[in-house]
Amino acid sequence: MARSSGVVCVCMMAAVRLLLRTVSSASSCAHSGSGTALLRFSPTCSSRPRAQRRHAAHFAFHPDPVPTKYGPTVKMNLFQSITSALDNTLASDPTAVIFGEDVAFGGVFRCTVGLRDKYGKDRVFNTPLCEQGIVGFGIGVAVAGATAIAEIQFADYIFPAFDQIVNEAAKYRYRSGNLYDCGNLTIRAPWGCVGHGSLYHSQSPEAYFAHCPGLKVVVPRGPVQAKGLLLSCIADENPCIFFEPKILYRAAVEQVPTEPYHLPLSQAEVVQEGSDVTLVAWGTQVHVMREVATMAQEKLGVSCEVIDLQTILPWDIETVCKSVVKTGRLLISHEAPVTGGFAAEISSSIQEQCFLNLEAPIARVCGYDTPFPHIFEPFYIPDKWKCFEAVKRMINY
Repeated sequence: MARSSGVVCVCMMAAVRLLLRTVSSASSCAHSGSGTALLRFSPTCSSRPRAQRRHAAHFAFHPDPVPTKYGPTVKMNLFQSITSALDNTLASDPTAVIFGEDVAFGGVFRCTVGLRDKYGKDRVFNTPLCEQGIVGFGIGVAVAGATAIAEIQFADYIFPAFDQIVNEAAKYRYRSGNLYDCGNLTIRAPWGCVGHGSLYHSQSPEAYFAHCPGLKVVVPRGPVQAKGLLLSCIADENPCIFFEPKILYRAAVEQVPTEPYHLPLSQAEVVQEGSDVTLVAWGTQVHVMREVATMAQEKLGVSCEVIDLQTILPWDIETVCKSVVKTGRLLISHEAPVTGGFAAEISSSIQEQCFLNLEAPIARVCGYDTPFPHIFEPFYIPDKWKCFEAVKRMINY
């Protein structure tokens, strides 16, 4: 009863605030004459609250060159490349099924649009709003020998499934002495900041799962990588978590091969070569680092090597070490909070293996140790200016 009363009070207060705002707006537009106030609204004077202007993206997307070795290509954004990969899988693997919240009509980000109509309701279907159940069901499907592709609607909501992922899926092969496994399980989830997602639609939880042997964790930077890496996750013999940068779903557009192709997991990619500083990132942050590299070259005359890690677990330490031996400096950046973030693992490993090659302390530019904010998101994210300042400090060390 107390909770109901509180809800009623909150609703009443909100209604009063709206009424006062409406009256105030009307009063400011009123025309009075002969002692009588007549409300005459102009097209620019409305009682409706104005929509808040969204902030511009904190990065510029850098498309990759058109791939030539995988056959004909079509222009796709990132969510369309995901759809293409899922379509290829359903067409080639009769055991493959896709399931999750709202996937039957296409999903909130449209990644499964049209697949239920094409392949039927027994292969693309909705689940209850229960992430633990979604992953638990996926484990059972995979153990039975089918290909399970589970969607968690937002990466922020993957935590109710944490026990199923960490204690069941990741350990299934080990605890059975390789008699059984659920390697046919792939878990997809929209990931990262989007400009207006606030606490529960902006998180980057990859570091939680990087502490768990038996999983593979992958984050693509664009449509070409998204399709190739997702197909590799689906084909891999281990359960994989595939995080998709949601801000890139429509912002990232590239020429993507229509036929299936696979990009190697656990292999980082040097997307820009350099000689003075190594910049490491994954997902959306790769594009921020590319802008930082351009700024460093133009403003400081500093040559930066940009590496897209692509796979968080198991990560490609060899490629990063080779670069740091050459440049002597390393900056790692990600959106997740700095404490316990995966940048700490990279920093520790490189310090152990490349200590005598370092010309400056390893730098981390990451999110703050706070919940992800709403209106303060532009101040929270590790944008190009913060990263550029870190590059200057390393060069001047």
